[in-house]
Amino acid sequence: MTMREASFAKAVLFLLAPLLLALPARAALPVPPPPRIEASAWLLVDAQSGRTLAEKDPDARIEPASLTKLMTAYIAFTALKDGRLKLGQALPVSEQAWRAEGSRMFLDPRKPATVDELLKGMIVQSGNDACIVLAEGIAGSEESFAALMNATAKQLGMSNTHFTNATGLPHPQHYTTARDLSRLTLALIRQYPEFYKLYSMKEYAYNGITQPNRNRLLWSDPSVDGVKTGHTKSAGYCLIASGQRDQRRLISVVLGAGSDAGRAMESQKLLNYGFQFFETARIYTARQVVAPVRVYKGKSNEVKAGFLSDFYVTVPRGAASRVKAQLITQEPLMAPISRGQQVAWLRLSLDGKPLGDYPLVATESVGVASAFGRAWDSLLLMFK
Repeated sequence: MTMREASFAKAVLFLLAPLLLALPARAALPVPPPPRIEASAWLLVDAQSGRTLAEKDPDARIEPASLTKLMTAYIAFTALKDGRLKLGQALPVSEQAWRAEGSRMFLDPRKPATVDELLKGMIVQSGNDACIVLAEGIAGSEESFAALMNATAKQLGMSNTHFTNATGLPHPQHYTTARDLSRLTLALIRQYPEFYKLYSMKEYAYNGITQPNRNRLLWSDPSVDGVKTGHTKSAGYCLIASGQRDQRRLISVVLGAGSDAGRAMESQKLLNYGFQFFETARIYTARQVVAPVRVYKGKSNEVKAGFLSDFYVTVPRGAASRVKAQLITQEPLMAPISRGQQVAWLRLSLDGKPLGDYPLVATESVGVASAFGRAWDSLLLMFK
């Protein structure tokens, strides 16, 4: 039985004092509808809170084209962090990689390339040849790498995604969604900020050939620092863009635009909309106590509940003072309680409309009480 389904639950309503301190009260801006976006599917997400600010067909199955390379990069970054790859490590260029279709960094089959060069060739130049060399270097073959991509997608909660290659070349079983791509992008930025910096490079030269980054927003919007373009005839023009203004980051996903310039223009509209009409605040820090929760048959009669990481909320500008929170607890909550175990929900609302339910976990462990303590709580529960 989940907490949402519990028949015996306790709800406590309280104001979010930390939020009120973080954001001074002021008149709320009216939030207009999102701008008209000329694309087949799109999504705008706040990176800190994870809240979706605008969307159209975010779960529609689409062809990701070179946006696929975000997953190839994510797995490569993981291999670097785990020590299975080194930036200075040289990888051989196979004939399959050398003959790769589509965009390329112009690898030479007679000359191995370092992982550092391959990452820049994949990220900045969108080189399919670089993707295949990295896939072979990590998993032995592109086919085995595709299996690793699918396993990683499952771990990230990308439930409507399936990969067949490391490059994004069209295939009937190679697909994803705007929502899944936003999950992948969020994970990449949060987990690998040191490698995410590569996405801000405006050009890269390899083998005597300099190629520009295809993300036009890197030139036109100083706040944009990534992330990736994609294009095939069947997929249209796609762009995932991310920008940071006043310590706040947004991610836009635009799929199936009509032109290179169009995908940049539509992405810019979404980013401007999100930055202008919404604000995000950290209302709890990691392991800060949100509220105590009653525990039965434990060495302590309560456990402190909070979040494992900093918790953010995104609201229309000026509306922070109207956010309310409701603590939802499942009763009776019995010891033992392990640190990190979910013990309650925080339900947020704005002007009576739900913002979401967020799991609260124990910030400490609570052991089992003595025989007398357990018997006493059993008696209390009989009369509760």
